[in-house]
Amino acid sequence: MAASGTVTLTAGDLAAEFAPDAGMVGCSLRHRGEEVLGLRGGVEDYLARGKTFGIPLLHPWANRLGDWSYEVAGRTVRLDRDSPLLRPDEHGLPIHGALPAGARWRVIDTTREALWAELDWTADAARMAVFPFAHRVELRAVIDGGVLTIETTIVATGDDHVPLAFAFHPYLAPPGAPRERWQVELPAMAHMALDDRGLPTGAREAQPPERFALADRHYDDAYALEAQARAEFAVSDGVRRIAVVFEHGFPYAQVFAPPDPKVICFEPMAAPVDALRTHRGLRLVAPGERASAVFALRVADG
Repeated sequence: MAASGTVTLTAGDLAAEFAPDAGMVGCSLRHRGEEVLGLRGGVEDYLARGKTFGIPLLHPWANRLGDWSYEVAGRTVRLDRDSPLLRPDEHGLPIHGALPAGARWRVIDTTREALWAELDWTADAARMAVFPFAHRVELRAVIDGGVLTIETTIVATGDDHVPLAFAFHPYLAPPGAPRERWQVELPAMAHMALDDRGLPTGAREAQPPERFALADRHYDDAYALEAQARAEFAVSDGVRRIAVVFEHGFPYAQVFAPPDPKVICFEPMAAPVDALRTHRGLRLVAPGERASAVFALRVADG
């Protein structure tokens, strides 16, 4: 553990840092000493206001819910709008699951290249009020050969099925060129139409693979990867190419590229937006079972 309270992993040209006391957020990823993540307000802003940055884990749901209640797996949950674990988006909807402050992540083991940590969700009454499904979250991160691989496992530790609706939100900010010259690569997938609150309408349209200069394009778009077992998104600044590879367990994605801050996000999602309410694309982990999802960040010249 570093003096700053982060765990640092290094191998070859890559170095990554994770902050156990801030929801196990990936708070830095450096390639040959240069930061490639969008750090925005950093750990302090993330803990105080839930402002995401770096590589945050969004759990127990990603993106937004369509209301402050949901019914799933035999339980009706009414969320407390005044809960310090929740924050609303610009439409007043609960976004990005439970905030990281106070989450009791425990580092099980670390080496120079690897990290293993876990969170016992059941041990925190406030988190159980938000998502009353007994489970444990396990996170393993490994750097090898220019690749940071993150595996997340949900272990159902009680008598209930546990919904899988988590995601990661990696903020990429390649420093070698201005935003308009970033080269973006998207795989073939289905574009999911969203309403004016950012919620899926149910309509989809097939989209072929694309490669383009980002220029003045802006994104906050949802996608389904359909039958693909693996998908790769990438951005290049002319110096390096940063790929986000959905290895398995993430059949949905959000692409986020706002005008400001100058970042692009390819978000691996275990379920589509609002799945705890609509149940579309939602999977459940049976009592005593476990389910894993893996994605990787690969950084290489080019």
